[in-house]
Amino acid sequence: MKLNSLSEFELEKEGFKIKLKRSINGTEDETSVEKMPASRPQKSHTPVAETGSAAPSKDPVLVDIKAPMVGTFYLSPSPESAPYVERGSQVNPDTVVCIVEAMKVMNEIKAEVRGTVVEVAATNGKPVEFGQTLFRIKPN
Repeated sequence: MKLNSLSEFELEKEGFKIKLKRSINGTEDETSVEKMPASRPQKSHTPVAETGSAAPSKDPVLVDIKAPMVGTFYLSPSPESAPYVERGSQVNPDTVVCIVEAMKVMNEIKAEVRGTVVEVAATNGKPVEFGQTLFRIKPN
């Protein structure tokens, strides 16, 4: 939100509502999430990673790149393109590592750290949650 100068964001979709507010005058940030009554049966889906990829990295020398929003995770700009990065790839702070599609907008996610990709923690083409670990980077 700071990066895009947003002070408030609200999303409501199929029985789920999230509202984020960021104060500009220095008071604490506020986040609220509501599960709204479903008006129709919801489809169940398999979690993106069965190993709990949203948990913080267990190795203190690794840096997690986390999803900045809810959306669909893509490793490449198109299905026929090579992935932006894979395990062993070198990245710098400006390296685009993936795309998270949210509301038909393709958001390029940058590494924001210099290092080596040691793990791709999300699955290509699958949903990701806000704050979920997408990649683990060994800084150098």
